[in-house]
Amino acid sequence: MPLNRLLALGVGAVTAVALSVPLAPAAAAAGPSHHRTGGSLVLVGGALADDNAAIYGGIVRLAGGPGKARIGIFTAAAPVPSEDPDAGTPDCNNSVCNGEYYAKILKSFGAADAQWIPIDLDHPEKADEPAVVAQINSMTGFFFGGGDQYRYVTTMTRGAAQRDSAALAVVRRKLRQGAVVAGTSAGAQIMAGRDMITGGSVDPGLRDGARPGYFEDSSILGYLPKGGFGFFTDGLLDTHFSRRGREARSIRLASDTRNHRVFGLDENTALVVTGVGSRHQQLRVVGQHGVTVLDLRRARVTGTPVWGVEGVRWTRLTGGDGYRADRWQPVFGPGKQRVTGADTCDVTPSGDVFWNYGLVNLAEGLVDNAGCASVSDVSWENDPQWEATLTRGRGFVAYRAGGSTAFADVVIGIGAK
Repeated sequence: MPLNRLLALGVGAVTAVALSVPLAPAAAAAGPSHHRTGGSLVLVGGALADDNAAIYGGIVRLAGGPGKARIGIFTAAAPVPSEDPDAGTPDCNNSVCNGEYYAKILKSFGAADAQWIPIDLDHPEKADEPAVVAQINSMTGFFFGGGDQYRYVTTMTRGAAQRDSAALAVVRRKLRQGAVVAGTSAGAQIMAGRDMITGGSVDPGLRDGARPGYFEDSSILGYLPKGGFGFFTDGLLDTHFSRRGREARSIRLASDTRNHRVFGLDENTALVVTGVGSRHQQLRVVGQHGVTVLDLRRARVTGTPVWGVEGVRWTRLTGGDGYRADRWQPVFGPGKQRVTGADTCDVTPSGDVFWNYGLVNLAEGLVDNAGCASVSDVSWENDPQWEATLTRGRGFVAYRAGGSTAFADVVIGIGAK
């Protein structure tokens, strides 16, 4: 996968064009955004490798299986060809060539058909055209590519109320009837319910707090109160999570918006949700790294005049683990080895705790060193410099398999140093 395409899968490649596209009137078939029960979601944290058979193959299986799956591909979050200086070359990164790229991969994993759905920033009106709606209706599953999730809002919803376009209404109905809807990076983020994040760096977002809206300034921690498509409503979503150190920004957003739970998706890793919205809904982790679940029910904001927080409960799930959202309960996979840790306290801070798995590495130090009452590390940023402290909660437990560490009830505190 070309590097520039991988980079484009993150949030923040925002242009003024996304704000200036006129909104087409709602079609007669388009109704309010309501979601009941139904099929499956495959929520990928971004940087999805071409050869990730567990995820791509799983999407094909959930869409009907090899030789039967028909998958519609949405890439409206990507730049349009006129914005892409590499359009027409092998390094292209735009809505059209990204659609072709994902179609080729999904066919290689057995999809009977995979088609680009021709909705993008240049053609938002197509989300209400009967021919496109019929194309979507013929599919058994869907895949949403990365870029900027607000472009999905702009192209596939209508007006300030974010009413479904005719295209989105069909996707919603198909999901309710049992179809799979998958997405990577922005394509996963758009599945979120209320208070969907629209962008923002860890710092100064952590310092300044969250603001409702969409901002071209990538330093502003923005969110959309009405949310995304609302397919996933068990908590906030964030992507590229541990790689880009987004634990801190998601905690600040959840605290400011009074959300009690966050699901953080690591790169090349998926949270697979089956039986969406039903009493039999199940969540499980597939892929290379992990999924973070942050529980803020007992968290407390501290710090004056600079914001801080303590008491955030952290569960980290890795491949084979599940989660009972109704019970706020992890289900660790069979065959994993319990980790008790040595009676030592030998943890080397990285000095960059909110970047490149820094907080995960610190947690692994806590897991492996039972002699530590707590472990701390600081941010690279110094306006202010942040300190993160981890301790074991009452329900602390850790497991390991294949070098990946999963745990429950690590308690996070963050404050200015």
